[in-house]
Amino acid sequence: MRMRAEKDGIGIMDLPEEALYGINTLRALGNFPLSGRSIASHPDFIHAIATVKQAAARANSEIGALTQEQAEAIFAACEEIKAGKHDDHLVVDMLEGSGGTSTNMNVNEVVANIAARHSGRSAGDHTAVHPNDHVNLGQSTNDVVPTAMKLAVFRALAQTPEALRQLAGAFRQKEREYATLLRLGRTCLQDAQPMTLGQAFGGYAAVIARHADQLDMLRQQFLTVPLGGTAIGTGFGARQGYKAAVFQHLRALTGADVNPAGNPFDGMQNMDVCARLSAELRNSANSLWKIANDLIILSSGPAGGIGEITLPSVQAGSSIMPGKVNPVIPMAVCQVAFAVTGNDAAIALACQQGLLEINHYELLVCDRLLDSINLLTRSAIIFLDRCVRDLIGNETPSHQHLLSSSALATALVPTLGYAQVSEIVRTALAEQRAFLEVALEMGLLTDDEVKPILHSAATALTGE
Repeated sequence: MRMRAEKDGIGIMDLPEEALYGINTLRALGNFPLSGRSIASHPDFIHAIATVKQAAARANSEIGALTQEQAEAIFAACEEIKAGKHDDHLVVDMLEGSGGTSTNMNVNEVVANIAARHSGRSAGDHTAVHPNDHVNLGQSTNDVVPTAMKLAVFRALAQTPEALRQLAGAFRQKEREYATLLRLGRTCLQDAQPMTLGQAFGGYAAVIARHADQLDMLRQQFLTVPLGGTAIGTGFGARQGYKAAVFQHLRALTGADVNPAGNPFDGMQNMDVCARLSAELRNSANSLWKIANDLIILSSGPAGGIGEITLPSVQAGSSIMPGKVNPVIPMAVCQVAFAVTGNDAAIALACQQGLLEINHYELLVCDRLLDSINLLTRSAIIFLDRCVRDLIGNETPSHQHLLSSSALATALVPTLGYAQVSEIVRTALAEQRAFLEVALEMGLLTDDEVKPILHSAATALTGE
């Protein structure tokens, strides 16, 4: 293997001739072999950081800090990076401990070496386009990485609210489909009052839609970025006119209304918007967790459980018990919620631990936020496609459970009075008989009166 030598302020190291990264990246590979996930494992982040480099190159050309040839060479190299052509060279670990410097330099080095190759030079020949002097001109790691992270989150989050709205829509369809299927409502896992299965599904739809709206609102806050603040917020290192120009180009490249932080020091020091989004991702995942748990309970059985709904059979449930089918999709949704909750804990700690002028744990926040977004989006999609769309409400066990319970007792209080209904309940419990059986035997109601009474109790609020 042919090698090339590169030198930095620490010493000289040999790199493979075909490598597009340089010595800064190579040192990071040795220093941070942590997660096994490179920065290229998050395409939205790579797309975002390459977009930042493109905007900076064109801004610097516009103000005369770069030649047009240099700017276009950087721009073209970044287009290749955005297309995923050089992922094998974007190798720094997502959990690198350099506060993002290794990540920023990995990208700078790859961009410079692509430009060198395109101009007929070898990798490592930076006479035309230098990683620091040209690719990183007017920037620092401290404004590039948080800007790229925010733009990556904005891009990744585009699909999540829609995935949740589609899931909410599926539950609304089930709400309509089972609007008249009476069932036993339960509190504290104990018999409570009559309701319809459609009402339960309507509650699920409402909370999911609310989370979608919250995520849409929070997504817009990620268009405020600290680019132009360079190392600590003073803007030192960027030339006159750069900041206005770079935001103009950033808006054009992203098609979004990207704006600088109102206070650049705040923009570089604080990551509260990331903690806020992470908390809402956790809240959303936890709501799906609650719903998934409900479906697991309601589908339990079929012979030894509640069995009021039947979930689609998507795979065999056991390697030893023939015919067993498990609620694997709801269980997967629960598992995602556990992971998102863990990510939120890590993000909360990282956001809290900024020191003085910057937060040097941004890459951890980026990694966990993007992971949570992807997990939530995918879980909502499979929950809809592989479970909710084809679940079935079972009328016979639903009615049986309702009529065997004392839920009818509450519905009869307005007609018979609390004392008389209490006497029926006590008799039913003492004789271990169904409440309805005792009430019918005592002649206090007829079979024909039962369903209207239950329906009236279930729809009292809506007046249906």
